[in-house]
Amino acid sequence: MSLNEKTIGIVKATAPVLAEHGETITRRFYLQMFSQNPELLNIFNATNQKTGRQQAALAEAVYDYAANIDNLGTLTSAVQRIAHKHASFNILPEHYPIVGKHLLEAIAHVLGEAATDEILDAWQEAYGFLADLFIEVEEGIYRENQQISGGWRGTREFKVVNKVKESDLITSFYFEPLDGLPVADFLPGQYIGIYLHPDHSEHRCIRQYSLSDAPNGKSYRISVKREGEGETRGIISHYLHDNVQLDDVVELCPPCGDFYLIDRSDAPVVLMSAGVGQTPMLSMLNSLTRKKTDLPIIFVHSAINSRTHAFGQHVRDIAGTNDNIEQILFYDEPTDDCSAHHYAGRMDLELVRDKIDLPEAHYYFCGPLGYMAMVKGVLQGWGVTKDRLHYEVFGPHKDI
Repeated sequence: MSLNEKTIGIVKATAPVLAEHGETITRRFYLQMFSQNPELLNIFNATNQKTGRQQAALAEAVYDYAANIDNLGTLTSAVQRIAHKHASFNILPEHYPIVGKHLLEAIAHVLGEAATDEILDAWQEAYGFLADLFIEVEEGIYRENQQISGGWRGTREFKVVNKVKESDLITSFYFEPLDGLPVADFLPGQYIGIYLHPDHSEHRCIRQYSLSDAPNGKSYRISVKREGEGETRGIISHYLHDNVQLDDVVELCPPCGDFYLIDRSDAPVVLMSAGVGQTPMLSMLNSLTRKKTDLPIIFVHSAINSRTHAFGQHVRDIAGTNDNIEQILFYDEPTDDCSAHHYAGRMDLELVRDKIDLPEAHYYFCGPLGYMAMVKGVLQGWGVTKDRLHYEVFGPHKDI
């Protein structure tokens, strides 16, 4: 199936309108959809709705689709990224007609008389084409997750077998399946979806957390930061820290995600992170350590100080027993008790360029959006090509 040229022309021509009114449309869309289909509140992140991140991310995605509808190959990576997120939320084919109905109604409402029948018909066809594409890609992810050794489809019950406080802000949770069977391996850097229903929440909550250790076939580990206070308080991160205890049972979706360590043995690896962004980097580092590679591996991390810094000793131990691995540590606001860091203040990559600007190196980075934009900009300024830059954005995706 392909879109006809008339539909392509109409949708592409309306792309500037989407750029101008995108967030107004998506705000209207979510408002109407949740009022008429409140069961979907069990899927969507309420915090991202309150902050506007979800509306902005959807507006950007809709615009990108409209602007590139005549060259959809440029959206392949975006489709894969979103499809993995959808699979972690267990999005099903029957959800797509609901979304399409409310999205078209929101476009018609915001654009008013400018939304002619011809424009709405074109967008309905374009949406149907995109929905079919996502359904196909997501079914492939579900099928693969189900068929691999230790895999499953949908959710599976796991028991909390360990809970470890790693720093003032970060706690690790270890999960083993209730059925006692093996669990699927994953690609270092991927995440799992955890399904919880806190007593104080009207709706079920789903969150994705990066797996923070190498695959072992028996258990999973996530390391969660206690996020914010007041208006910025992370409902689920606080619930995990304060309420989830040993032997509690949770539901998990299989590992997903298109950000992962590329399996190669011919290039150095630079792992860069800030704050809890180090969780996928730890999975990568631990996996690389087990492979006993001789290539340089540089672990560059930024934390506020030693009280908030998790896994510092773990990484130091690895670096101390592997000549090819080096840790470089920045503390934004070191206290008098801090001694393990190499640099004080915000991460300045120029200070360590001689260590990390390596020929053919691949760079993996994760952290707050501002941090990742800085890292990407610096590396590109050094001439690092796009194919050697790999990054993960927590929550609704946003280009950096």
